[in-house]
Amino acid sequence: MKKPYAMVFLVLAGAATAQTAAVRTPVPDPRPLMLAAIDSPSGQAYGVLTGQTAQAITHQFKATTPVYIDVTTVKRYAQPGCSRLSVRFWQDGVLLPGAAAPRTQTIEFGINYCRDGLPPRALS
Repeated sequence: MKKPYAMVFLVLAGAATAQTAAVRTPVPDPRPLMLAAIDSPSGQAYGVLTGQTAQAITHQFKATTPVYIDVTTVKRYAQPGCSRLSVRFWQDGVLLPGAAAPRTQTIEFGINYCRDGLPPRALS
């Protein structure tokens, strides 16, 4: 009989693999992905952070992968080109100061964003 926690691990491992297998656009910051998610019928865009900032983060934390960015549309507003977005940065093999072992580190935030770079005039 399989143990329940083993099944959960397999599901989570499969989800991580699917995220890394997504087509990822190299970007210097998340804005191009935010616009792509707003324009995408699926409401999603995936990228990998490039440039000096990405190099500095990876070097500082001795990470084993690039910095990945996942943007998902949470809600589309009535104002054209405006959405509530979830923006998630993550990286595998991050060794934080004082940590015994490397791990996956994630930073996620939500933002109301429009194609013009401003927040929507109304949240309906």
